[in-house]
Amino acid sequence: MTTSPEELTRLTDAAAAAAPIWRTSSADDRARWLSAIADALDANADELVAIADRETRLGAVRLRGEVGRTTGQLRLFASVVREGSYLELTVDDADAAATPPRPELRRLLVGVGPVAVFSASNFPFAFSVCGGDTASALAAGNPVIVKAHSGHPELSERTAAIAIEALAATGAPDGSLALIEGREAGNALVQHPVIQAAGFTGSLSGGRALFDLASGRPDPIPFYGELGSVNPVVVTTDAAAARGDALASGLVGSFTLGAGQFCTKPGVVFIPRDTGIEQLVADAVAGTAGGPLLTDRITTAFPDGIRDLEADASVEVLAHGAETPDGARPVVLTTDAAAVAERAETLLAEVFGPVTLLVRYGDEAELLRALHAVPGSLTATLHSEAGEDVAEVLELLQLRAGRVLFAGWPTGVAVTWSQQHGGPWPATTSLHTSVGATAIRRFLRPVVFQDAPEALLPEPLRDASLARLPHRRNGVLQVPTA
Repeated sequence: MTTSPEELTRLTDAAAAAAPIWRTSSADDRARWLSAIADALDANADELVAIADRETRLGAVRLRGEVGRTTGQLRLFASVVREGSYLELTVDDADAAATPPRPELRRLLVGVGPVAVFSASNFPFAFSVCGGDTASALAAGNPVIVKAHSGHPELSERTAAIAIEALAATGAPDGSLALIEGREAGNALVQHPVIQAAGFTGSLSGGRALFDLASGRPDPIPFYGELGSVNPVVVTTDAAAARGDALASGLVGSFTLGAGQFCTKPGVVFIPRDTGIEQLVADAVAGTAGGPLLTDRITTAFPDGIRDLEADASVEVLAHGAETPDGARPVVLTTDAAAVAERAETLLAEVFGPVTLLVRYGDEAELLRALHAVPGSLTATLHSEAGEDVAEVLELLQLRAGRVLFAGWPTGVAVTWSQQHGGPWPATTSLHTSVGATAIRRFLRPVVFQDAPEALLPEPLRDASLARLPHRRNGVLQVPTA
């Protein structure tokens, strides 16, 4: 089903009418609207999980946890709105004695206007209709129009209906949230003059196409896309010797989690040559099973991606997991660092599903040459031991990822104030995060008021509000006590 041009016009008109109300809404109202969506989703979790499992086959346990993550991040953004530091309130008092004389300047961040959000396939709640992009855009004070993912249309429609009803019941304006369907409608949405920014999670090809549409508008808009990531892992010689078994089992658990359909899956792992890690990984993967992939397109692309990697002369199949009648079989491939340094475009292409590539290196120089070829990623992981000199390796990893791990595996993403879920191209199209409190920054723009009468200032910039909100005055940070 595709949303008609007439319906898209109706929805964008409603979003445009709602935008001034959201932009000037009080912190209490905005937080209450976000919390209402969270409460409504929790109240309908049983129904929503059943629909999601039918459409995605991700399993009730995983999906119920994802509902909790989704409502948790809605409530996190409610607290962000109430706390107020996201506004970046800044005041410079007038100074007639300055050279030249300085006017009074008061600055804050305001919502950009209606936002388009494109749902992801692999997180039908947390990166979908009421996921992080929607939550952060609403928190910033913007109406949202969501393009549903074709992999879970019934769930998208029901989730949107529940959220829209919750917003209406708590006094949010009509047009606060809407849902559209179909690729043509999505293309039209990102080009619509009412839309002022877009958030996307999905494939490199799909994201790049939308990015180009957003950039090619007569009035280009920011497009915050999360597109692809191989998430490199480096295992040092000392780490392999000290805890090879644990590293092997941890890797297998991470790259097979959710049938390898996490954007933070460790897709390429650099291991020291002749340390026994390969055999440990082979042994660990032998007892694992895959699972069904999310869509027909992903199901078809997975074996194609494996074949593309195997076509390189340096690549060998190390081990498979167990056969499953209706799922993708886990596979571990191997190559060497010299081949990666020469043919990174081929060997480091993301393959969505339960596969990882082990890259053998002989010494640090060989490892560093290969790491120079690694594309931007969401995460990078370093497994080393105390006393090892890993400074150059760490420098390269932090240049290539937005989150650097020193223990564990990257497939868990905490929804917190300090999280960074983004990285250099092609991981994302911007410097911002799509997870955590600072995701709100994507959908805000700065405005300065010069010598404005108190009555005409936005409420947060008035003296009474500044007395209770974090702000900077004449360069000095002011943190009101509770």
